[in-house]
Amino acid sequence: MGDSHGHVQSAGSRNKKSLTIVFGLTSFYLVVEIIGGLWTGSLALLADAGHMLTDVAGVGLALLAIWFAEKPASSERTYGYYRVEILAALTNAVVLILISLYILYEAYERLRNPPEVQSATMIGVAVVGLIVNLIGVYVLRSGSGESLNMKGAYFEVLSDMLTSIGVIIAGIIMLTTGWYYADPLISAGIGLFILPRTWALLKDAVGVLIEGTPADVEIDKLRENLEKIEGVAGVHDLHVWSLTSGVNAMSVHAVLKNDDEHDEVMQRVHAHCTKEFKITHVTVQTECAGFAEHETHL
Repeated sequence: MGDSHGHVQSAGSRNKKSLTIVFGLTSFYLVVEIIGGLWTGSLALLADAGHMLTDVAGVGLALLAIWFAEKPASSERTYGYYRVEILAALTNAVVLILISLYILYEAYERLRNPPEVQSATMIGVAVVGLIVNLIGVYVLRSGSGESLNMKGAYFEVLSDMLTSIGVIIAGIIMLTTGWYYADPLISAGIGLFILPRTWALLKDAVGVLIEGTPADVEIDKLRENLEKIEGVAGVHDLHVWSLTSGVNAMSVHAVLKNDDEHDEVMQRVHAHCTKEFKITHVTVQTECAGFAEHETHL
């Protein structure tokens, strides 16, 4: 039996500096926006502040998860703490969904009785927020495709950027026309826009936690390639899962054509999986024909 282990730097860890920058920016603007939202009485601005609060908490949670993921494996946690990053992404997704639903509820209430809003101040605060969020989106964008944890933080900032744009549009409409329905309508539109994207993030995070096959691994192609490796008569008990984004693990039983080629076949299978399919942790069990009859998972 052969395996490849060792602590591998996660994609989230490689982007820790970017998260730290965004955490500082969003924390500063959160304070500004809460004051501005209460002062102007704008739901759109308070909705933006709600998203900014989740930004600060979400990015902080992502940073905490990276800190945990960087801790070495132990006898109690033989794979280390990679999964904390996925739990952070899951938490961010759930919080964003709840915030979006609350905004939709508040928008409905304000559509029934729209209050007057100090539009000029609202626009000024939102413009500052837009600048902060544009910087955040730019800083986090490259890492969002590598890690669910980074994607969760990126969605937090992206959703708040969209909310800032919506707040500015609503403010201009109310300032020029006095039509205060623009505030709750645009808030509702933002909530509806965010929900499906956050739901997709939630599904991805749950997929990792239930050890589903990673999206970047074609398991049928992997099986086909393994069966073509020299010395392999067949494979079974093939499992592929993610420890965290970008860190995939695999276990497989390879049936030998020749019992004397145990080490050679193990090395070929290991090399193929790590190089061609970017699987970090590979465990290979080689066995003679007929041994599979004693297995429980075929």
